[in-house]
Amino acid sequence: MLDLSINCGGIKSPNPFWLASAPPSNSAYQNCKAFDAGWGGTVWKTIGEPVMNVCNRYGGLEINGQKLLAINNVELISDRDIKTNLREIAETKKLFPDRAVITSLMVESKREVWHDIVKRTLDTGCDGIELNYGCPHGMSERGMGAAVGQVPEYCQMITEWVMEVSTIPVLVKLTPNVGDIRFPARAAKRAKANGVSLINTINSIMGVDLDTFELKPNVGGKGGHGGFAGAAVKPIALNMLSQVANDKEVQLPISGIGGISTWKDAVEFMLLGATSVQLCTAVMHYGFRIINDLTEGLSNWMEEKGFTSCNDFIGKSLHRIDDFGNFDLLFHSVARIDASKCIHCNLCYVACEDTAHQCIDLKPFDGNGHKKELNTEFAMFQPEVREKDCVGCALCSLVCPVEGCITMIKLPQHDSKTWNQLVKELPQPMTWESLREFQKKYGIEIH
Repeated sequence: MLDLSINCGGIKSPNPFWLASAPPSNSAYQNCKAFDAGWGGTVWKTIGEPVMNVCNRYGGLEINGQKLLAINNVELISDRDIKTNLREIAETKKLFPDRAVITSLMVESKREVWHDIVKRTLDTGCDGIELNYGCPHGMSERGMGAAVGQVPEYCQMITEWVMEVSTIPVLVKLTPNVGDIRFPARAAKRAKANGVSLINTINSIMGVDLDTFELKPNVGGKGGHGGFAGAAVKPIALNMLSQVANDKEVQLPISGIGGISTWKDAVEFMLLGATSVQLCTAVMHYGFRIINDLTEGLSNWMEEKGFTSCNDFIGKSLHRIDDFGNFDLLFHSVARIDASKCIHCNLCYVACEDTAHQCIDLKPFDGNGHKKELNTEFAMFQPEVREKDCVGCALCSLVCPVEGCITMIKLPQHDSKTWNQLVKELPQPMTWESLREFQKKYGIEIH
């Protein structure tokens, strides 16, 4: 029997999939509809100081006809009053007692104001509180959002105010717009928060209209930086997630956010330490129905791998993250091209010839797999890798449009040496001559 339930810092839900604090979680109608569809939890769209939102608040990133690879927004927190939101939070929790209902909060940096909003939130019966220290636009100019999250001392101070009165779990939502996300995470730990959630949106300008010269999105002829989210931010989110998860000074449960669109994305976040995962952009694009693919895909994968609960694999890939100095310099792979799958687009040749190591040749052939002489007519070219010159950079496999056509093959090795090990053997001071000697001795390329 598979068990998809999770416990993230004391907040329990029947599956790890939560709506992120964003437009899809703005009202009781939306959150109840999501729960009916099967979502495990929701982080209610941030409530707090009165705001007025603008029109044309979203900008989308489109590449080669694929819509909404990322989204930029200048939308603020909920423009509905606190009283209405708190009433609907209470109603939603009563209707769905088995789902996680988390209230996202953001108010001015005064102890008494935070105490008041937290006490009112407790009266709703919600399962947890998420402190929004990440909003990069609009609210940060008012001394909230990222203006708090970017200063660990402020992050710790306000979290301590909240922990003074909260009787339910508190998650601190971190901004990625910092030099090192571990410092605000450590501040949350010092303040005795129950967990952290990351990442919030990234500062960005989506683009410029080449006809009108106006920014995208365009708000009455004006524009500015907004929050960047969606599939394009996933690699950044995974890196920051792993930094926090591996930090011995943090050691807190994590709710992962940032570019999660499919169950595979969710599993990657969980393998790198996330207990729950939050989605926004994918829901804005496809609606609440994607929960069916998320839960079904996760269940099938767990069954295939022999896992019975999410705890069996959360953090399972963290030990594979290491410093560059501990990478094996004697590990060597080469590219192999499956001629039967090749469509002769020659992208691999162009990439290798112009931007890599010039180790792919184009061999003329007659279309039936028979090579021909260069001075005769031929139907097309067949790319071939000169393995003795291949450095295993893998660029050709990345540009190839045919799955499985180019694979990276590990070559046999008789020893293992890391940079940290090799550097101890080098004479000091280190010179190009000594590096070349190492290259010759170990058969590796050192730049």
